Amino acid sequence: MIKRNILGKLEKHLELPETTVLIGPRQVGKTYLMKLLQKGLEERGEKTVFLNLDIDEHKPFFETQTALINYIRLQVGGKAYVFIDEIQHKENAGLFLKGLYDMQAPYKFIVSGSGSLDLKAKIKESGAGRKQLFYIESINFEEFVNFKTNYKYEGRLQGFFELQEIQTQLLLEEYMMFGGYPRVILAETVNVKKDVMEEIYTSYIGKDITGLLRVEKPGAFTDLLKLMAAQIGNLVNFAELAQTIRLNDKTIQHYLWYLQETFVLKKVTPYSRSASSEIVKSPVYYFNDTGLRNYLLGLFGLSTIPSPLSGHLFENFVFTLINQQVSYASTHVHFWRTKDNAEVDFVVERGLEVIPIEAKYTKMKSVEITRSYRSFLVRYKPKKGLIIHLGEKFVTQVDTTETKKTEVEAIPFHSLIGHEVLS
Repeated sequence: MIKRNILGKLEKHLELPETTVLIGPRQVGKTYLMKLLQKGLEERGEKTVFLNLDIDEHKPFFETQTALINYIRLQVGGKAYVFIDEIQHKENAGLFLKGLYDMQAPYKFIVSGSGSLDLKAKIKESGAGRKQLFYIESINFEEFVNFKTNYKYEGRLQGFFELQEIQTQLLLEEYMMFGGYPRVILAETVNVKKDVMEEIYTSYIGKDITGLLRVEKPGAFTDLLKLMAAQIGNLVNFAELAQTIRLNDKTIQHYLWYLQETFVLKKVTPYSRSASSEIVKSPVYYFNDTGLRNYLLGLFGLSTIPSPLSGHLFENFVFTLINQQVSYASTHVHFWRTKDNAEVDFVVERGLEVIPIEAKYTKMKSVEITRSYRSFLVRYKPKKGLIIHLGEKFVTQVDTTETKKTEVEAIPFHSLIGHEVLS
């Protein structure tokens, strides 16, 4: 059993009338979480019903909202908790769930679905005030380390990281290599992990891409996915991608949008206040799961990842940690590039404040300020800057004008886990 941090939030939401919606990529444990919720409710003596739209026998119950309510009433009578798995298979799922909620039946609905355009768009549009979306992602590093250490240090992982440097590094390398899909983590050998990842990828291409999203050229889509895996963190030139894969620019951008909508990639836009000197259009992309990225490149299961690929992986890993800290509507993560090749990996924008962040897959012995990083500090004069690395914490002051200084901290990557450092 791998404990999920989000379980407590889901349990609290069970007591609210709005529909609880679990959404995320395939194979990250949505069904597992729903089964845990069901078990907890039944232990309290509550009545439950569990339906799955992947099961043919259950599909007739979803022909209309009335048909579903009548079936539930027949099974459990009055008040009950109703779990619906794989809701993306229901046409117009958003409107269907809205209608269920508006019928005001004595049932609390908990539903889940994989990366479907209907779920992400139509549920948001039609379910205002009637639902709460919970994004379920793959196992994060905190959950992974707790599991791998048998929960011995649960609630005090920072102490473990500081005292067990070698084991921390080994766990980091394992996580960056294999990623966070639960079945991959639970597989005991590299060969089994490879088999599981191949099944996950095949299921994704077969069900989401070829099926739900009706991609006309799945072969070209796969080629694009592999190209993206080879250039995480690099500027994306749509015209070059189109020429390489022999598709037009519009199709390339459409396919990249699919990859975001199905939780495979995350798009990062440039930070700029000067269109004349800074990159303002070309985005970069990172993978939600580094294990899938490594699988696509044939790196999955290697004993070591060669440089500079290891540095790119660490950058992707840091991006994931940053995003776990900035899940607020007013906070955005960008990158920074200038036309004369100065760059900063990440810029966290919170209102009028910005925090430039560099990821360094090395153990620094002091704060090392690159020319590119200093260029950003002088141009934007932020109050704070961060360099994420493998070593200890160091602090320095960088003069940006005669009267202003920026405090730059070099901090260990695990400082981003469990407490807020981006404030």
